[in-house]
Amino acid sequence: MKKSLSCAVVLLFAAIAVSFAGPDKAAMEAKEKSAWQAYKDKKADEFQKVVDKDFRGVYSDGIQKMSDELAGMKKWDMKSFSISDFDMFSDEKDVVVTTYTVKIEGTVDGKDASGTYNAGSVWKMENGEWLAIFHTNIKPEAAAK
Repeated sequence: MKKSLSCAVVLLFAAIAVSFAGPDKAAMEAKEKSAWQAYKDKKADEFQKVVDKDFRGVYSDGIQKMSDELAGMKKWDMKSFSISDFDMFSDEKDVVVTTYTVKIEGTVDGKDASGTYNAGSVWKMENGEWLAIFHTNIKPEAAAK
């Protein structure tokens, strides 16, 4: 009896630990890359599968909602992107914050937008899926002399 109770308690704690565990780093980096790839390829339907309908983005040219993000997608001619220095953290089971550097080659409305950007996203678990609810990316400024 004591042995089965001990096993039950151990299994309960193991189940609790697993339920609080968030996604692994590789899975979240893959989510980020899928959002970027959908944007690059101008696949709004694929983009909306990984980005929440109530999304907000903060960029040097302003604050955007999903409709603005989709309109901006049409103006981009992104040749390539690469993500590096990817990191993430979470202190909630259903929220993850990611930070990384993204190198982009491309134009917006014919103007060069290539460069290296510092980026970050907030992801929230909704109905069993991780969706981006916030994103920002900015070019680092040169250090003051």
